[in-house]
Order: sequence, then structure tokens, then C-alpha cells
Amino acid sequence: MLAGGETPPRVILVVDDDVLIRLAIAEYLRECGFHVFEAADGAEAVTILNAAELAVDLVFSDVQMPRMDGFALAQWVQAHRPDTRVLLTSGDPGSVAQRANDLCQIGPVVPKPYDHAMLAQRIRRMIGRAESGG
Repeated sequence: MLAGGETPPRVILVVDDDVLIRLAIAEYLRECGFHVFEAADGAEAVTILNAAELAVDLVFSDVQMPRMDGFALAQWVQAHRPDTRVLLTSGDPGSVAQRANDLCQIGPVVPKPYDHAMLAQRIRRMIGRAESGG
């Protein structure tokens, strides 16, 4: 809790190798009141997630990235940060839908291009379910 009974902002890690997409959604989520970190790929995201003092509520990641793709990142998060939610996005959601379903906690892939406001609402719902134990 912050002074005055306010809760601290939720922490989101945005992972996308397309810098323009990453910057746009990160800035929008900041405007929505989230504390946002950014990573260019899964390997960089793991480095950020390994920061001992950093508690990330949700990782929002593109699926198709060099070095470590979104699926590998999601599996790493499930194994090492089980309390952190993962939401994946893809420009070709149909081809990755089955693999996303196999990683059951991840849920449906958000198709690109996505509506920023709808994405922020979905993130809030996912974090809310985490808080309620769902």
C-alpha cells in the first residue's frame, strides 16, 4: 500500500521485437496507470524477470521473436514465476492457437493488430483473477 491507502501500480512486462509496436502499447499501458517494463525478446525478458526485487504481475509477449519466442518465454514464466500471468499476441493467431491452448494457463492468443483499450481491459481482468485466486 502507498500513503493514503493507494495500491501500487500493477507491473506489466511488454515483450516484442518490433520496437514501434512495443513502444506504442507500452506507452498506452503507462497512460492507463500500469508500471511498464519493455524487452525486445524472450531472453531479455528473462533477464528482467530474474531481477530479484521486481514483481511482475503480467507478461504481454509476441509469439514470433528471435532467440527465445513467446511460447518458450511463457513456459519459462510458468516454471519460474508461476504467480505471473502471461498473455500472448501474434500476427498469425490461427497457426499458433493450438500450441497456446496446450499451454493451458495462457489462454487464447490476442490477434494483431489489437485494440489498445480492449487489451488493457483484458489485462485488468487477468490480474483481477490472479488476485482472487482464479
